[in-house]
Amino acid sequence: MKDWVITGRHVRRELWVLLGCLLAACLVNVYAIVRYARPVSELWTQIGYVVVLALVVYLLLALLRLLAAGVLALVRKIRR
Repeated sequence: MKDWVITGRHVRRELWVLLGCLLAACLVNVYAIVRYARPVSELWTQIGYVVVLALVVYLLLALLRLLAAGVLALVRKIRR
């Protein structure tokens, strides 16, 4: 069986994607706090929900990336 090697470059890219998802979830939280005139303390009291939302967004994004890679591989195979 062939070994897979995960390079540092790929790990850094995935960490940046995850950080972007966390930032997006934080921005959604800030928007909701401002929109519904909630106290600022909800920024840290709702961090659990923010992390879960970030992970859900990351997983959905990973699924879309996997689907795109599969379609791209299929198209390349058909062209040959």
